[in-house]
Amino acid sequence: MAKKANTAVGGILEEYLDITGEREEVYGAAIKRVLALQLESARKDRAISKSAIASRLHTSRSQINRVLDPNHVAVSLDMLDKVARSVGKRLKVELVDV
Repeated sequence: MAKKANTAVGGILEEYLDITGEREEVYGAAIKRVLALQLESARKDRAISKSAIASRLHTSRSQINRVLDPNHVAVSLDMLDKVARSVGKRLKVELVDV
């Protein structure tokens, strides 16, 4: 029985996204999704309601829903940081070499 060649596919997606010009958009959306899921998890772990966060931050619950929605990408770093602090976390932004 012949062995099947081991071909890695990880680089292929990145190459495709570079060709189509979508890499930065896809990466940005992925980062926001991860942050939203982490914030939602921390909120639930600490049993903090979305209304309580909105009250602490003097904003609306709909704004908090947007921050915690992994599909809503347009959220400022300032708002992400405020929500993170309201659930006992700290937002850390770091520049790395590419």
